[in-house]
Amino acid sequence: MKHILFFILFFAAVTVSAQTEFGTKYKPIAAPKFSAKPKKIPTPVKDPQAETTDMPSIKTPNVFDNTSITPKSQLQVGAEKSKFSMYEKNEFANPGDQYVAKMEKDVDKALKDAGLREGRGTLVKKNISLGDFKTKAEYFIVKFRDFGAIDGDLVKVSSNDMVIAERILLDANFKQVKINLANGFNKLDFEALNIGTLGGNTAEIQVYDDKGQLVTNDYWDNLAAGFKASIIVTKE
Repeated sequence: MKHILFFILFFAAVTVSAQTEFGTKYKPIAAPKFSAKPKKIPTPVKDPQAETTDMPSIKTPNVFDNTSITPKSQLQVGAEKSKFSMYEKNEFANPGDQYVAKMEKDVDKALKDAGLREGRGTLVKKNISLGDFKTKAEYFIVKFRDFGAIDGDLVKVSSNDMVIAERILLDANFKQVKINLANGFNKLDFEALNIGTLGGNTAEIQVYDDKGQLVTNDYWDNLAAGFKASIIVTKE
């Protein structure tokens, strides 16, 4: 028992002595101390001329605002339209009316060029001759028809200023008149009493002698009202 207590006391004394020795000899190394220094900001370099010269700021040009490069469209929404026009305008008229007259004129010209409408030229305002003839016939048979569109052409027939037919309405079929011939000079006149609804007076004329022989086949075109187409006949 005494031995056990001795060893315990001895072991405790050794332990205390060792701790005291290490406590006096061991010095812990302190952690280095670093102070947080602020970052160094470089000092801006000043242009010596900038302090004396007042330079305007540079602005990048916008090509869409430069009218010399790309002029702005005048057809923008809300932009005022040009007041110039080749046509007389009426605020209350149908906008399409200004084209109707031109369209009618173009259609009229096309029909005339195709021979479907009369008036393909200007009216003939003078008397015209259909020829001079000599014959031994006692009479002539003169036939008329409208060779153009049927539009109400009227013709008066005279011989030596004596009226043979006061009023003949021309149509697609031939209408005939018998004209007795005087000895010597005979002047047969065919007067246009009017112009048709589609143009001047137009007629085809066929002249036969008393034996049924064709003397002449002629026509007049666009004859104005009041003018005549004439045939001179000398009866031998």
